[in-house]
Amino acid sequence: MKKFILATVLTGALAAPALATDYKIMAPAAPGGGWDQTARSMQSALQDEKISDSVQVYNVPGAGGTIGLAQFVNQANGDPSQLIVGGYVMVGAILTNNSPVTLDQITPIARLTGEYEAIVVPAASDIKDMAGLVEKLKADPGSVSWGGGSAGGTDHITAGLIAKAAGVDPTKVNYIAFSGGGEALAAILGNQVTVGISGYGEFAEQVKGGTLRIIGISSDERVAGIDAPTYKESGVDVSIQNWRMVAAAPGISDEQKAAITADIEKMNNSETWKKTLADKGWANTYLAGDAFTEQLKKDVASTTEILKDIGLVK
Repeated sequence: MKKFILATVLTGALAAPALATDYKIMAPAAPGGGWDQTARSMQSALQDEKISDSVQVYNVPGAGGTIGLAQFVNQANGDPSQLIVGGYVMVGAILTNNSPVTLDQITPIARLTGEYEAIVVPAASDIKDMAGLVEKLKADPGSVSWGGGSAGGTDHITAGLIAKAAGVDPTKVNYIAFSGGGEALAAILGNQVTVGISGYGEFAEQVKGGTLRIIGISSDERVAGIDAPTYKESGVDVSIQNWRMVAAAPGISDEQKAAITADIEKMNNSETWKKTLADKGWANTYLAGDAFTEQLKKDVASTTEILKDIGLVK
């Protein structure tokens, strides 16, 4: 009888599922923007797919993510339940803000998504296409105000590259930085800036609703589902993609990193995540492990070069 009870207990123990990790994800930006959307999309996928029992998202905006990054490094050390989203914008912000905290101080897990840069104007704008934007830019660079994300981020870099490609001094770009997608969107819709520049996902609803008009997208070829020419089609030789990633806290063990990576890989392969990417127009650029760590180093080096080229970093 004792043997039977013991066998039953052991069988039950072996059959019991492993306890899912509860996660807290920091979006180091204001609500409404790409990082916030990424964090909340991860929250939904991790919970809906039963990869995690509980996922909380919180926002720490400011300085292109470097305020949140510093808080994360200082407060999350050694805690495997803490995650932070970030991306190309943060690489530039660290450089332009002379941040004392860098990406070397967190634990990269995976690159998740890529998104092309869309340029939009209010529906009533006299700018009808990229040619009209370039014409205004050449006539008086300062008269064109660009509303986008943080200084030195992908939006700012893209505006500088467009100016340079059009033969305009990129240091004369009149760029107005906002700490979150919601603030930038309000400024564009309120005619406080000439054009808006950001990932297409942040403008999709307004474009579909007819309050904003998209005049260009930063892809090499037209993107399915987005009715807009590429910059290159319009004679502006620029293509760029904004990528987003997830990272873990500093000071975690190799085993903890492997467990987090496994959870994120499950999320990436899930139907919930695939549907999210399709709905938001995000490309799946998943890259994990040493390959992502190496790519991150290359991106930091190339971004430094671009920012020097357009006068944002000396």
